[in-house]
Amino acid sequence: MPVSTPSLRLLLDQTAEALAGMSHALNGLALLADDPAQPVRRRGRFRLRVPDWLPALLNAGRAFVMIGAAALFWIITVWPSGALAVTWTAIGVILFGARADEAYTSTLGFMIGTGLVAIFAAIIAFAVLPNVETFFAFALAIGLVLVPAGIGMAQPWQTMMFTGMAVNFIPLLGPANPMSYDTTQYYNNALAICGGLGAAALSFRLIPPLSPAVRTSRLLALTLRDLRRLATGSIPRTPDGWEGRMYGRLAALPDEASLLQRRQMLAALCLGTEIIQLRRIGNRLNLGSDLDAALDAIARGDTAIATARLGRLDEELAARLGTAALRACGTILAITEMLERHAPISASMPGLPTVVEGATTLRCFDRSLPHRQR
Repeated sequence: MPVSTPSLRLLLDQTAEALAGMSHALNGLALLADDPAQPVRRRGRFRLRVPDWLPALLNAGRAFVMIGAAALFWIITVWPSGALAVTWTAIGVILFGARADEAYTSTLGFMIGTGLVAIFAAIIAFAVLPNVETFFAFALAIGLVLVPAGIGMAQPWQTMMFTGMAVNFIPLLGPANPMSYDTTQYYNNALAICGGLGAAALSFRLIPPLSPAVRTSRLLALTLRDLRRLATGSIPRTPDGWEGRMYGRLAALPDEASLLQRRQMLAALCLGTEIIQLRRIGNRLNLGSDLDAALDAIARGDTAIATARLGRLDEELAARLGTAALRACGTILAITEMLERHAPISASMPGLPTVVEGATTLRCFDRSLPHRQR
């Protein structure tokens, strides 16, 4: 749609993006409803995006150390159930490592549930099952433990403890036809499972996960690094890669992250998207060194110089005609407003605004309006 001012060009472009987003949401609803006529658009090759590699590497190192320690203990003691202990050490470390701050409490609750169910399984195996002959009686016997454990899993109190009871009851009981009542083997297996989970819980104390504050500061620092590369490095073909990376980091922010830190992440997302669009338009319009100088100032966190250079670039584009020039002016106005209307954030993320509001980002008025109307 032809327009005459940068603000209207920006408004129309953002409206088109909003409508496209609504279309994607409706397509998602159609896929959820299993619409057979809905075509599935292929988005190219899959790219793995990890918000921060350090927590993953820390989990991998913890798993390596604890599995090696459990294997060494098995070799030294020549324990018949050592392999089972190594297995459950690996299960505990790998399964609960992704829970970060809740890893220790989750593993401890799972171990307590396993210890309790080991007692119940021993009672069922050595006191109840020898006197049971029919399948109905067998089902009733195991239901005495599985039904309460399943009910406990459905409520919020001590969920991991009840999960451990429900998951490990049958492996501990080991029902078979014919049934074997070897007490030595049973207690060895029970001790191996509980010991492996105990080693996993201990590992989260010896090698604790990163604290929420450290994870948040790392995500902000990585975002700043990527934003600087976006301003001075190669130009992406589309903003999809940048937006996908930022959405992953927003989702990875701990619950303890402050509102200011979340605003900082959203500011980087919006600013990076606008920079990509401005650089792509700048290549078509041959803006050259003027645009590079402004983006270098943004990368350095020098808001004053960046704003001044963007202002001069805006005046240069005002003399040009065409949709591309208007779109570039609208993008410059959006970037300038984000840099001017909001104070720079903390030293860890210099040059980015503290607050990003959808309405404020779009409030880029035409420079032909009087100052009071602006």
